[in-house]
Amino acid sequence: MKSMHRAPLISSSSSSSSSSSSSNSFVSRLLLLLTLLPVSLACLAFILQWRGGGLADPASASVISSTSVPGGNSDLNHEVFPGMETVSSVSPKAHQSSSSDCSNLARSSSPSFPYYGDWKFGVDSNLKPKICITTSTSAGLDQILPWMFYHKVLGVSTFFLFVEGKAATPSISKVLESIPGVKVIYRTKELEEKQAKSRIWNETWLSSFFYKPCNYELFVKQSLNMEMAIVMARDAGMDWILHLDTDELIYPAGAREYSLRRLLLDVPPNVDMVIFPNYESSVERDDIKDPFTEVSMFKKNYDHLPKDTYFGMYKEATRNNPNYFLTYGNGKSVARVQDHLRPNGAHRWHNYMKTPNEIKLEEAAVLHYTYAKFSDLTSRRDRCGCKPTKEDVKRCFMLDFDRSVVIQALKESGVFSSVVSSASSNLSKKQFLASMHKGNSSKTTESESLPLKDKESQGISARHLLGTESAVPPLSPPGMEHARFVTED
Repeated sequence: MKSMHRAPLISSSSSSSSSSSSSNSFVSRLLLLLTLLPVSLACLAFILQWRGGGLADPASASVISSTSVPGGNSDLNHEVFPGMETVSSVSPKAHQSSSSDCSNLARSSSPSFPYYGDWKFGVDSNLKPKICITTSTSAGLDQILPWMFYHKVLGVSTFFLFVEGKAATPSISKVLESIPGVKVIYRTKELEEKQAKSRIWNETWLSSFFYKPCNYELFVKQSLNMEMAIVMARDAGMDWILHLDTDELIYPAGAREYSLRRLLLDVPPNVDMVIFPNYESSVERDDIKDPFTEVSMFKKNYDHLPKDTYFGMYKEATRNNPNYFLTYGNGKSVARVQDHLRPNGAHRWHNYMKTPNEIKLEEAAVLHYTYAKFSDLTSRRDRCGCKPTKEDVKRCFMLDFDRSVVIQALKESGVFSSVVSSASSNLSKKQFLASMHKGNSSKTTESESLPLKDKESQGISARHLLGTESAVPPLSPPGMEHARFVTED
């Protein structure tokens, strides 16, 4: 009986052990599954990402296919201006065989810029309007790339970059050339000779800026580059052209979406030019390294403020500086690409045949990151060989703050060593201006050789087209001396 009684116990113990073993096996499998599942998903994601990195971005491919073959049929490849070909990509033999100022625009480029692969920008030819930005820059990649990609997000498809200095070095220009939709134009001797023949030199609207140093020379250079960019924009089928510096960002407030394309799409068709008032950065720290991400406070423009607020807070806002803004206050503008379009200085556009119909936006603005870093000041100081005197600095700079701060910086830094170090660059500038003068004189001689009838008709035409319109320089915002006139109105 005892043995019979023990048998069930043994059987029961065996059953309990089997059940426990089965339960442990299930838990082990479940844990294994939960461990393998995320590992498998991570491996799958890695494989997909690795495969995606080798695929051509559809948006990029459509642009690259139209720009990588010299002499292609794309509008962007219509013609090349002097300075657009690199020294390494153009052989002396090919250079000698070119008989015209303008040949092919394109240069061979590959999508080697690593951060661009996943930027699915819309470059469909059906997207309207097509917007391009032109700029003259000597900045580095740390400033140009964020500026460029920000505006690509806003809907800008094409950039015409007139580079010199640091921006023209091989390590930087090679990266810029590899980005779809970017055209790099170098300041070569050929470019200077072509610009010396520009019609601008025979007209009056920019003449007050000719043959002056530093900021005045830069202003003329920007205007000549803008004139060239208009031709390239027209050949590329652009609808709007904007001149912007690489320390400025468009802020498309007031649009139905955060898009410059949407903003311009809502502009009436009879409008030729849209003015963006500028806001100026107020630097909160003295250790700024990346202004675009670290500076967040701006002074609003006079045009976007109630006048009693502007003048009521004027003294607090200026903080003993010469003006409400440190630099300019008359904004920037975007123009509709059309026949007879011309620059009117770096801030405005005009037309040889009519007075443009312009509007000023009530919310959208240009964010100007002014003097955000100390190097911004020193670079401006070193760009000119000015002596630390009011008279000499006045010849070099247009705005009061630039003049006062540069005088102080020159005195503190040892101006004479700065002048000596920049002597070679000043010589090249003088040669450049001399070549411009020579080109201008030769045109005058040609004009004098015309028959009297032709000269009279040419004079009448010039008076009709030029009028009294003068280029718009950088202007300071209204000061307290204007408050009385505003109150009377």
